[in-house]
Amino acid sequence: MGHSHHKEKVCIKTRKVYDWVTRQVDVPLKSFSNQDLEEIFPEHKYHRDGKNLCEFFTSHGINPEDFTIRCFLSDEDGNRIDPVVDNDALICQEIIQPNGRQPVTVTLPSGERVTLQKVKALVKGHVVVQILNANGQVVCESDPIPFATAQTFILCAPEGTILDCHISFFECDASLVCTHNFSQLDVSVTLCLEVQMEADVKIEVEARFCDPREEILEATLCPTNKFPPQCPEVFPAH
Repeated sequence: MGHSHHKEKVCIKTRKVYDWVTRQVDVPLKSFSNQDLEEIFPEHKYHRDGKNLCEFFTSHGINPEDFTIRCFLSDEDGNRIDPVVDNDALICQEIIQPNGRQPVTVTLPSGERVTLQKVKALVKGHVVVQILNANGQVVCESDPIPFATAQTFILCAPEGTILDCHISFFECDASLVCTHNFSQLDVSVTLCLEVQMEADVKIEVEARFCDPREEILEATLCPTNKFPPQCPEVFPAH
């Protein structure tokens, strides 16, 4: 018995992406010195006998110019996390605004004016800093260091949509400055944040692959039409 090859339309329930952008986020630099530096490298872990971090290196025959520093994303307990594989690597959630998402009118490159919404997102996570000697051995490891940043996006985010975000790239850099009377650790974090506005819908579709759009970085938050329109036909007089 032959099989029927006729086509039929189907209705599916799926999660629709209303908007999708990606942004490089440079988290504000975190600096630690003096007592703050001692707190993230607890003395009980390394038995520094009251010495500061740089004095500890010197007492163990480590030239400050010979050590290397590495920094990685971790959970709140200090366990290393792969930011691309583990979607729970960071907390990324919408900051609920008292009056809801503010509508914003923007002008597209085509000149068309559209109304979008202002969406605020909070991103939080932890990093761990390790200091290694010339042989690649870990001499000191910090406690998990928290970081956070708040980001504002202009998106198509009508009521009923929810924020979904994850990171597609993560980089953490750290540097330690040691002098005779000064020690300071600087930690910088850069990440690529993928942000989508989504909602469950029932649709009938023909599909193709899509990519994130170019982000609208500038929006018209303040009124630009400061004056009523003129009547050039009657005034000024010719």
